[in-house]
Amino acid sequence: MRIDILTVLPEMFEGPLNCSIIKRATDKNLAQIIVHNIRDYSLDKHKKVDDYAFWEWGAGMVLTIGPIERAIDSLKLQRRYDAIIYTSPDGVRLSQPLCNQLSLLGNIIVLCGHYKGIDQRVRDNLITHEISIGDYVLTGGELAAAVIADSVVRLLPGVLSDETSALTDSFQDGLLAPPVYTRPAE
Repeated sequence: MRIDILTVLPEMFEGPLNCSIIKRATDKNLAQIIVHNIRDYSLDKHKKVDDYAFWEWGAGMVLTIGPIERAIDSLKLQRRYDAIIYTSPDGVRLSQPLCNQLSLLGNIIVLCGHYKGIDQRVRDNLITHEISIGDYVLTGGELAAAVIADSVVRLLPGVLSDETSALTDSFQDGLLAPPVYTRPAE
C-alpha cells in the first residue's frame, strides 16, 4: 500500500510516521507513506497556497485550488489512485469497517485541510472520499491523516507480529474488547 499525504505542515508527520507499527510496516516495505508539501506546487514566488474566502461572513483563509490540483495531477501521472481522501469535519466518520475497506486499496492520497478548509472546487472535482475523525475542531487535517494512516496500515498483512491480533481488536466485531490483564493472574 502507498499513502501520499498532501499538507502545508509536513513537519507534523516526523514523529507519527517514524515509530512503532507504521515504521515497521515501511521498513518491511509493506507500506509506503510519502508526505508532500503543498507549497512545493505553488507557482507563487513566496509559495503562497491560501487566499481569503470569497464570502461575506466569517474570517479565515482557504487553501486555493491551484497548488492542490497540481499536486494531485503530479501524483496521478505516476500511478493510479484508488481513493483521494480529504480530512474534513463534515465527512464520513472514520470507523473500523471503513478502515478495513481502505486497507484493501493499493494507492491512496490524503489531503489535509487547513485554515478554514479548501476551495470547494477541490471537493467537487478531485476528492473521492471525505473522512472525519470526530466532531471537534483541529488546527488542520494533519492529525486526522496520521490517524487514518495508522488505523489502515496496521491492518495490512504482515504488519503486526501476530496476524490474528488485528482481527480481535476492539470494534472489529462491532464491540469493545474486554478488560485485559498482565501476569500473574492474581
